[in-house]
Amino acid sequence: MTETVYNRIALLRAERGISRRQLADALGVHYQTVGYLERGEYSPSLFLALRIATFFEVPVEVIFSVTPFPRIGERSA
Repeated sequence: MTETVYNRIALLRAERGISRRQLADALGVHYQTVGYLERGEYSPSLFLALRIATFFEVPVEVIFSVTPFPRIGERSA
């Protein structure tokens, strides 16, 4: 079993017009870390995941999932 954590960080950033650097500065991480997170190359600690959710003012499960998110425009069965 792979331990992939899917996320919507890039989508939320785009919706709000926030750069990777702005998000990184707000979270206290390197901007490249945000890129690694968005591409799924790095899974955040629980603490960082909760800080990201707090930053975007949404529940953590809106951003992170262990199953792929449906594509935008796709209907769920």
